[in-house]
Amino acid sequence: MKIENKLIASVISGVQALYGQEVTPEQVQLQKTKKEFEGHLTLVVFPFLRISKKGPEQTAQEIGEYLKANEPIVASFNVIKGFLNLTIASSAWIDLLNTINADPQYGIKEPKEGSPLVMIEYSSPNTNKPLHLGHVRNNLLGAALANIMLANGNYVVKTNIVNDRGIHICKSMLAWKLYGNGETPESSGKKGDHLVGDYYVAFDKHYKAELQELMDKGMSKEEAEAASTLMAQAREMLVKWEEGDKETRDLWETMNRWVYDGFNDTYNKMGVRFDKIYYESETYLEGKDKVMEGLDKGVFYQKEDGSVWADLTPEGLDHKLLLRSDGTSVYMTQDIGTAKLRFADFPIGKMIYVVGNEQNYHFQVLSILLDKLGFDWGKGLVHFSYGMVELPEGKMKSREGTVVDADDLIDEMVATARETSRELGKLDGMPERQAANIARIVGLGALKYFILKVDARKNMTFNPKESIDFNGNTGPFIQYTYARIQSLIRKAKDAGIEVPTTLSENIELSTKEEGLIQMIADFADVVKQAANEYNPSVIANYVYELVKEYNQFYHDFSILRETNFDLQKFRLMLSANVAKVVEEGMKLLGIEVPERM
Repeated sequence: MKIENKLIASVISGVQALYGQEVTPEQVQLQKTKKEFEGHLTLVVFPFLRISKKGPEQTAQEIGEYLKANEPIVASFNVIKGFLNLTIASSAWIDLLNTINADPQYGIKEPKEGSPLVMIEYSSPNTNKPLHLGHVRNNLLGAALANIMLANGNYVVKTNIVNDRGIHICKSMLAWKLYGNGETPESSGKKGDHLVGDYYVAFDKHYKAELQELMDKGMSKEEAEAASTLMAQAREMLVKWEEGDKETRDLWETMNRWVYDGFNDTYNKMGVRFDKIYYESETYLEGKDKVMEGLDKGVFYQKEDGSVWADLTPEGLDHKLLLRSDGTSVYMTQDIGTAKLRFADFPIGKMIYVVGNEQNYHFQVLSILLDKLGFDWGKGLVHFSYGMVELPEGKMKSREGTVVDADDLIDEMVATARETSRELGKLDGMPERQAANIARIVGLGALKYFILKVDARKNMTFNPKESIDFNGNTGPFIQYTYARIQSLIRKAKDAGIEVPTTLSENIELSTKEEGLIQMIADFADVVKQAANEYNPSVIANYVYELVKEYNQFYHDFSILRETNFDLQKFRLMLSANVAKVVEEGMKLLGIEVPERM
């Protein structure tokens, strides 16, 4: 039983014995004792004053005396105003460490029959350009959230909706037709998504040049845009695509295939996977059908021009367009169609969309519309809304080709990790393959941790150099501590000392050691909190605090040189369980930890 649970039961008994009244577990408020006070856990006694009919200090004193006399795990107590600070006996902490040590997946719950199914949508790329830094944040958040929901006993389906149709796709296709000279990924040596992205940038460059030429002849910007032959060709290509023109569709499929090959390579580098991928080209017609069904049922209404709308004024919003007068769909329609297909494919209990905060209004509306259309999870859908990610130099723009490409960023991070590790002598004497693998683990770990340690709701600036520091709140600092513990365990084994399976409870521990066990035990609650708040940064910052605390312990206490055999065994088991929780926590963030470093 958890220490907190034992204390809650004893406090309930104590209040009954002292004051003759029953209290509920919810009324027993326990929290970690603040660092400036002595104790491990603090009981807030204010909720009991009406029952005790005494002042806060006297009530705390009486409950403290009862617990000291009747609850063996309470070693001592002190009273600060209305707060009862409880010091827990060393034997209780050792008992708790034995329990944690016996559980190889401490803090992780496996899904079982009847567990809810959570679907998480993330990535959502366009097929006219490669993945960039913004996509990296999206993918890392989505993948981490999927791991966290799974660790809380849910079934999880990771899904992606690919935006593979529309005018932006036609711009890349048209530019390739006009300026490509038959170039392919094979002939150019470029990744397919990069190649297609180059033509998206080329379209914008030629379009701007055409507008400037027309404006130089005396046209206004609006007139030039209306007269642009390049944009007219792109729109014509979109119409042909909609009509199923073979030549247009063949080119579209070829260029999309190039992009998908490129995407898959980037996803593999990031360690990102999907269980099911949906394509906008397949979902938008489903969305139209669902909207027309809603129109027939009186959920939506039609204007004289034939456009279909939803009246959301009863919900405090406005009127929302769902189908244009020419029958073409908008993004909302496509999302409704995707929802229809997903609902047919899976018994979704909760739907989480990982999409930037510029889409907050969109998902507020989508939730209402899906509920009106009868999707059980519509009202409860979660928009995991995250802020923008920028570089120290500022914002990025796809059309102008100023985005930070995901592949370039990953390669740069791995190269920087290799260089930094070499300078610090961490790769000395390692075979080439092992050194390259550690550089990959550290570089990706630095990137992922730096992004995931920030609360997703906040905008952030990603600084590559800062992220690869081996000190401070970084991935490499945590990875290095894990490797240090593995080295300690290997040295112990070489000296014939094994990590024990259980410990004797008759060991006197220091405050630092007890505090470390308390921190390890917190992991289960942290995993639960991260899921309840949809917040991977809770895990990232917990792991950092645990590692920081362990490093102080490692510096201040002997482990293998400890002459007290029982203490030596205890400290080895303590170290092994810190490593176990660090590995598990980093795994939830999608980050590997190296055995050597």
